[in-house]
Amino acid sequence: MTDETKKHGPDEAVENNVAAEAFAPQEAAAGADAPAEPDPVELLKAENAELRDRYLRLAAEMDNLRRRTERDVKDAKSYSVAGFARDMLAVSDNLRRALDAIPPDALAGNDTGLKALAEGVEMTERSMLAALERHGVRKLDPIGEKFDPNFHQAMFEVPNPDVASNTVVQVVQAGYVIGERVLRPAMVGVSKGGPKAPAGEANAAQA
Repeated sequence: MTDETKKHGPDEAVENNVAAEAFAPQEAAAGADAPAEPDPVELLKAENAELRDRYLRLAAEMDNLRRRTERDVKDAKSYSVAGFARDMLAVSDNLRRALDAIPPDALAGNDTGLKALAEGVEMTERSMLAALERHGVRKLDPIGEKFDPNFHQAMFEVPNPDVASNTVVQVVQAGYVIGERVLRPAMVGVSKGGPKAPAGEANAAQA
């Protein structure tokens, strides 16, 4: 007889063995239901994918920042003289007014002093406009173009049935742009009473 049989008797020993055999499958089943340990390789792949995504996002943000900085620097260089150029336009206007104030017959006369003065003023005006153009300031010449409120300021209307309506027919004061910005709109007179401009010509004028 075994010690278990001696100690508890044959019937009790059998019951204990049966209980132990019945409990063993339950422990095995519980072990099978336990969550498996995560695969280290899969964890490394997931971490690598996350880091790569962060890197790509950061690279895109840095590229956008670089482009914005380059654009801001370019704009600063292009438009830094806008205030000064606008003041110089007033000087150019005064030079043109001085030239327009000289009667044509006086220039056609024998007054060499007046002619020399007019030529000097005209050369000064051309030199100033050339200097402004080197800094990106361009004069608008809208005669014959379709009126564009982005670049022109209408001062009056001119009845003319032979010219398409809403066409610039007279410039009272020249306009200027710096880069792609309007420095000063051109003050113009526009036609009315004529035929409407064809759609193709209107789009070309706006372009």
